[in-house]
Amino acid sequence: MKILVAGDWHSELHEEPLYRALCALGHDAHRFAWHQYFGGKASSLGSAFARFQNKYLLGPIIDRINANLVAQATQLQPDLLFIYRGTHIKATTIQRLRETVPGLTVAGYNNDDPFAPNQPQWLWRHFKAALREYDVALAYRQHNMDDFKRHGARCTYLLRSWFVPERNHPVTLNEEDMQAFGSEVVFIGHYENDGRLQLLEQIARAGHRLRLFGHGSDWDPVLMESKWLRSLAPIRLVWGEDYNKALCGAKIALCFFSRLNRDTYTRRCFEIPATGTLLLSEHSDDLATLFAEGREADFFRSGEELLAKLRLYIEDEPRRRRVAAAGMARVHADGHDVKSRMKTFLEWLESARLPDRQYHAA
Repeated sequence: MKILVAGDWHSELHEEPLYRALCALGHDAHRFAWHQYFGGKASSLGSAFARFQNKYLLGPIIDRINANLVAQATQLQPDLLFIYRGTHIKATTIQRLRETVPGLTVAGYNNDDPFAPNQPQWLWRHFKAALREYDVALAYRQHNMDDFKRHGARCTYLLRSWFVPERNHPVTLNEEDMQAFGSEVVFIGHYENDGRLQLLEQIARAGHRLRLFGHGSDWDPVLMESKWLRSLAPIRLVWGEDYNKALCGAKIALCFFSRLNRDTYTRRCFEIPATGTLLLSEHSDDLATLFAEGREADFFRSGEELLAKLRLYIEDEPRRRRVAAAGMARVHADGHDVKSRMKTFLEWLESARLPDRQYHAA
């Protein structure tokens, strides 16, 4: 099947693994990326006007992105257009594609929660308007399926995030790596004012060897105000193999849920077990359907429970290794890797029998 994958493509974490998985499954996949229209990564956009357009999603650059998507799809004539987090793609563009690419199936996926109360609504206006035009709207969270339907989505599926085996896997660290990444407890992620800072302070006060990686611009100001955590600043982002080493270098890796996105699980719930490190996450009923508590991962519901389970697993290495190994087996057995996700998605398309669409299997 010929597939065009469209997305911002500003990092290697989102569209690229999906694209490569489709290629590995034997499909003729192609890229359409729009981040370069603004001069590169979002942190180094060229002009103030380009930054304005990228933020508020209006202006000649937005129009050019949509026109060029139509042009590329018209020339390519794909069977499937997969739009990843379509903040920049207008409903009228998809309507136009129906005319220029007969039989096209359009799928839209969004890893954020456009309907969360604190989300900036201007960011999601094109995406929401286009929901009626997607043949399939793929939700990251169960509750977003209902949101999509209320906004006119014709067909919805829950497509959870994934891990990438080439990026998330066990690795033995040498002495130099252990100096850089070794820890008892690690958290890798962004800062939110949701109580995670206070939980990290409790961990530090308890004397555990803690490492923190993420956006320093968000973390460093609050860390510098903390008696217990200021020694961690400045912190840095880790990508690629360094991200993998930071997980593998820890005895336990923490997972907090984004309140902004109303998360009940995150991508790290799969990435952490895939490295062979123990996942200790905030509890949610959703996550408890994916891992057996205390056997394949573990959860905490309070600061007291977090500290108790840290002590348990740090002091009992055989138990920690046993649970971590079972978690790694679970994410592989249940197909939480990106290739399995894409295979399942294509099977949905096959079974959905979308009206007035012809599905071409590979």
